Amino acid sequence: MEGRLGVRLVNRTTRSVSLTSEGETYLRHATRILAEVREMEDVVSSGRSTPRGLLRVNATLGFGRTAIAPLVSEFAKRYPDVAVQVEVTDRPIDLVESGFDLAIRFGLLPDKRLNARRVMSNRRLLCASPGYLKRHGTPTSLHDLSDHHCIIHRQNDDAYGIWRFMHGEQSEVVKVAGMLSSNDGDIVLGWALDGHGIVIRSEWDLAKYLESGRLKVVLPEFALPSADLYVYYPSRSNQTIRARVFIEFLVEHFQTSVPTKAE
Repeated sequence: MEGRLGVRLVNRTTRSVSLTSEGETYLRHATRILAEVREMEDVVSSGRSTPRGLLRVNATLGFGRTAIAPLVSEFAKRYPDVAVQVEVTDRPIDLVESGFDLAIRFGLLPDKRLNARRVMSNRRLLCASPGYLKRHGTPTSLHDLSDHHCIIHRQNDDAYGIWRFMHGEQSEVVKVAGMLSSNDGDIVLGWALDGHGIVIRSEWDLAKYLESGRLKVVLPEFALPSADLYVYYPSRSNQTIRARVFIEFLVEHFQTSVPTKAE
């Protein structure tokens, strides 16, 4: 292939192989072309009622492991002719360039090329353990948060330690601080359960701990940006039958299930 093109596509050493810039360009275009070929074949064969073929799905790391993987297992039993490839990543990917059929993410994505369907509503809440609140007191205003240990979940490029709230029609921004932070939601949740401070997590994350009393909601009158669950896909008009049935499968599950695990 390199000889035919007259360029080097791969850098080779005795210890590693990596793509050149020309190789990355070739891969990007090849991935898109293969996705278009799959789409063409699906359009031609759309009259078939049985979903079949390859379905590529992207999801967040923790949620992909704990919630999406078991659902894919059930989906595979119902639709054995569909080959499902699941890739979990900490950041959103470019569906169009990467050749994925759909992505499952919390919150709205800025990519206007994508279509989105909300799968589940999911509020974010402030919470802390009863032990922490007993030792440090329960905040009664946003201003009180500056006197508390706040556990910070660093997500993508969000401003560090900046918490945004809505109270009625008013928007308020609070700068918080604490000794513990992580980019992993399960880690910060565990620290909150251990009594280290106040944390922001989603209803999906918190349901069983609020029910058992291991965590308590703090300042419930102040609303945080929601973490609704969406499925994103690049094309509505030529969407494959396997993608359509998978999306319906997700919606059916999450509209009837009880939250048990986090994003």
